[in-house]
Amino acid sequence: MSTLRAYDVIRNPVVTEKSTYASEHNQVVFDVAPDATKPQIKAAVETLFSVKVKAVNTLVRKGKQKRFRGRIGKRKDVKKAIVTLVDGQSIDISTGL
Repeated sequence: MSTLRAYDVIRNPVVTEKSTYASEHNQVVFDVAPDATKPQIKAAVETLFSVKVKAVNTLVRKGKQKRFRGRIGKRKDVKKAIVTLVDGQSIDISTGL
């Protein structure tokens, strides 16, 4: 997979309390493109970070309906990927690529 395509698949890392706790168990959480598949996500992470991926789990967080100045709007759906790394591998998301 080319580096440019990998950046299209992996949007940004998710930094929350839950994702920080998951990092203790060799897991990293990323926002990914809505049409990305698990094999594409695996290839993108292996290309960008030079690590071995054990498993990829995905979920789609549905967008909420919100009001802004009396008008109803809807936030976009967000697809997240929980990437489990092979033992001994790690990704430091606090540093840039």
